This record gives sequence, structure tokens and C-alpha cells, in this order.
Amino acid sequence: MIIRQPTVAGSFYSSNTTQLKSDVEGFVIKDCDKQIVLGIISPHAGYIYSGRVAGTLYSRITIPDTVVILAPNHTGYGVPYSVWPDGKWRTPMGDVKIDEEVVEALINTCNLLEKDQEAHLYEHAAEVQLPFIQYFNPRAEIVVMVISAQNIADLKNIGKHLSQVLQKLRPNALVVASSDMTHHESQASANRKDRIAIGEILALDEDALYRKVREMHITMCGIYPAITLLVCSKERGAKKAELVRYETSGDVAGNFDQVVGYAGIMIN
Repeated sequence: MIIRQPTVAGSFYSSNTTQLKSDVEGFVIKDCDKQIVLGIISPHAGYIYSGRVAGTLYSRITIPDTVVILAPNHTGYGVPYSVWPDGKWRTPMGDVKIDEEVVEALINTCNLLEKDQEAHLYEHAAEVQLPFIQYFNPRAEIVVMVISAQNIADLKNIGKHLSQVLQKLRPNALVVASSDMTHHESQASANRKDRIAIGEILALDEDALYRKVREMHITMCGIYPAITLLVCSKERGAKKAELVRYETSGDVAGNFDQVVGYAGIMIN
């Protein structure tokens, strides 16, 4: 059995089990009304910066027993559309099983997808979602996909095939697109650009999102997972999206010259 070891425990979040659980509890909202949703967009920075946004978002939703995580590729390793094949992913809070039935169905249904480990080994974007998922549903199994190519036709293709597999095998599954928003610009610039990108996500318009991000040089690192999520969600019947929380690193650290934006969005 393959066990994917944590890459950013001790840097993006605590490597100590007790401390990590305490940190997560500090970010989530207790006794929050929860919704069953089709998908979310959740940030993936160090918890000190994006933990409040992620914690608020995960507090608002019901975590089902299968969660599909779509992550960007920050490392450049691996194949363009990479699915972790099997086994488990480890965090300080325990191991999370791979939903291997869904993995096999995806590989057999969509010829763009490949089983691959290399793209995942040092990639943090999916890993940082796991402690929040584990906190709310320790039984959850995952499917992890790393997306690095930017062909919008391919992204739509994957989104449609993902929808088909989930509707057949896991109709209640949650799909998570892991993404931060604008990187290393002033607070004013990040707020302005992110408002535009978020507006297109809330309109469920993947084509406009793709176009605006390119035209306005919006450095949203998870744009390709977000497009795949939007297509998949609409195929599954999504009618609306809601911005749960938006902050920047400047709101946390107090330095507004070079910030990164974080948005928590749910799609239903």
C-alpha cells in the first residue's frame, strides 16, 4: 500500500497532532448551520494566513464520505492531469484512504487522466485541505487530482467526466478546488482583481473566469481546478454559488504592500 507522507506539516500547519487539532478548532465555527453542497473553492496557504477563511468555509458545509480534491501544480513535476492511484494520505491527524473505486472509474472514463505520484509528492495544495476534512469527517475518503495544463477544452472535458463518475458512484461527493487568489500585489489591487474573479465564479461562468484571469493578469493559482469544478458542478445541477469569506494575508499580518488573497466559496 502506498502512503503519501505529509510534505508541509511543520511549515504550513503544525506537525504536532494535539496542536494541529487545536489550531483547526480555533479556525472553525462551532454550532454552525451546515449545508450540503456540490463543491467549494478553498485556500491553501499556511494556516496562519488562510486558516480563518478555510475554517469558516468548512464549518458551513457537511463533509460527505467521499471528497474529490482538485489541486494546481506548484512544483512542475508529474503528468498534466495526475490522479493519485491508491493507498492513503497521512497527516498528523491520521491517515485518509483513497477512494480507489472512484479513481479507477475516472481513469477508465476520461483518457486525459493518468495515475501518477510524482505531481503529488511535494504539492501542498491538496494536503492542507485534509486536516479540516478529517476534523469534520474522520471517515472521509479522498480522490486527489493535480491539474497543471491550461487547455480549457481539456478542463471542461475532465469536469464533465468527473460529474458522470460522481453521479453514478458517489452522488453526494464534495469536490474541492484548492486555490489562493491574487499573489503579491497591494491590498487595493488584490481586492479589485479578486472581486472580478470571484464575481465570475459566483455567476458560474467558467469561460468568463478564464478570460478575465488571463486578460487582467489575475494570479489565481487554482484557476484550472476552479474551472473544472464549475463545469462539474453545473453538470451535477448547481444553480448558485456563495462567497463565505474573503481575506488577504494583509488582513492577518498587517502588511498591505504585498498581499495574497484568500476566498472561501461554496457551490450548490
